[in-house]
Amino acid sequence: MGAAYTPGLKVSPRTTIEKMRRLPLKGEVVVKVGDRVAPSTVVARTELPGILQTVKLAEQIGVDPSELPGLLRVKVGDRIEKGDVLAQSRALFGLIKSDHRATVSGVLEMISEQTGHLGIRQPPTPIEKNAYIEGEVTEVIEGEGVIVRCEGALIQGIFGVGGERQGVIRLAVGEPSAPLRAEDISEEHRGAVLVGGSCVSLDALARAAEVGAAGIVTGGVVDRDLVQWLRDALGDPGFDIGVAITGHEPIALTLVVTEGFGSIRMANRTFALLESLEGRTASINGATQIRAGVIRPEIIVPLEPSAGVSEALPSDAGELRVGTPIRVIREPYFGILGTVTRLPSELVKVESETMVRVLEAKLEDGRDAVVPRANVEIIETA
Repeated sequence: MGAAYTPGLKVSPRTTIEKMRRLPLKGEVVVKVGDRVAPSTVVARTELPGILQTVKLAEQIGVDPSELPGLLRVKVGDRIEKGDVLAQSRALFGLIKSDHRATVSGVLEMISEQTGHLGIRQPPTPIEKNAYIEGEVTEVIEGEGVIVRCEGALIQGIFGVGGERQGVIRLAVGEPSAPLRAEDISEEHRGAVLVGGSCVSLDALARAAEVGAAGIVTGGVVDRDLVQWLRDALGDPGFDIGVAITGHEPIALTLVVTEGFGSIRMANRTFALLESLEGRTASINGATQIRAGVIRPEIIVPLEPSAGVSEALPSDAGELRVGTPIRVIREPYFGILGTVTRLPSELVKVESETMVRVLEAKLEDGRDAVVPRANVEIIETA
């Protein structure tokens, strides 16, 4: 029988992590190969061109476009500040002089004699890309960005919201089945990445944002609570979670869900790993994309170099074998963890009347289950 592969989540106490840090458009890379960087280190920068603001000056003055050049006090290429005089006009046989001033700052890029319009290019917006993780620059992509590598712990989640942040890991609950409640969160958690258990409540999300926590990692979240929190945080009663990609929401903290929607006990191995990392600084990102080019939310904790640690996942990472840890991602066992016990080669007819390949697994709650292979994902622990 050929090897079977399925998408997987990584839960690794130590692996090699590489992050591409790329600008959205060409710019300047300000580090070199071999440089050690911190999460906040700027590795590349560029400028986003400013908006071209159209000023209908001839219409504002009340003259024909052909008359405008004789009234202008600026020329193409001039740098203009808000309030500078663009043109002067006279009325009542030249007795009354009127100044027509700029309402925006920028560079005069265009004067149209046909329309009497001016084009003022507003100042560019500087864009900086930081390293996001502590590590070493291993490759420079000229004019675009770098690759940063570190050795550390990596935990991927099922779903998340909020962008890149850093904070010290703090356990807010004592066990993976415990919900994270508002009363578990205090002012001492400012700037921290809080670890919950089975679920985080709406009140807890609001409380964590109030105290200034950097992020929350929890087993599950009730979808209506998440949507309501986002609506409250964004001041948009009609907001809904996007289906394409998350991670760009302008919210006060980042949320990573490790198991799924609802109240779902965090996997023991995930909770134990986070517990062992308490007090260490983590980089966290809630960006999630579930379609082509899958992106997983993540928690990364750089660790000190250790002799004999592999710099790559094993060549069979992602391969289903007897003993492979899995998570079921469809009902009736949605969100439950287990271990593969057998991989039958024959096709099996399922409830939908289709013939599919299945696997047999011992679930974490002790049950034996037969599950279509397409309905599981591997939890990579290497």
